[in-house]
Amino acid sequence: MFTRILLAIDDNSSSSDVATSFAIAMATEQGASVHVVHVNEYLVGGRGVAVETHSEAMHRLESAVAALRAAGVTAQGSLYLTSCFGVESRIVNAANDWSADVIVLGSRRRRHRFSRFGGKGMRERVTSLTTLPVLAAPAPLDIANGLPSSLGEVPSKPLADFPSVSI
Repeated sequence: MFTRILLAIDDNSSSSDVATSFAIAMATEQGASVHVVHVNEYLVGGRGVAVETHSEAMHRLESAVAALRAAGVTAQGSLYLTSCFGVESRIVNAANDWSADVIVLGSRRRRHRFSRFGGKGMRERVTSLTTLPVLAAPAPLDIANGLPSSLGEVPSKPLADFPSVSI
């Protein structure tokens, strides 16, 4: 179905790792090739300073391409530098230039209750600029260690009086 996948990774390593794994699974199943795009953005008011240094951004891009190639997927990558207002258009332009069939983005879990009211996320902005399908890889899970303090003790009797059935 998809033979050319554009994978857009960001500066968050956990969401980029999950998106890369998602793209590996898609490309392996479909026999597709992957083009990895990493857009390093200038900080607003940073006077030419970017979110990541050039070497950090290249390392992130090279890591994603290496992971894809290690899984047997044909992969290449591109690094772009733009303002925070041009990230989504840079991703869409890269997809059009490479003749991609689909765009895969990493996903982040929303940290704040009302963050969705602050504006559109990257997925929505990319989707509004392209006719290609845009897939969001699952967000990485944060797993806590140990039991919550209120559940320090395990109940001595069952919590339900009916048997559980697995089929």
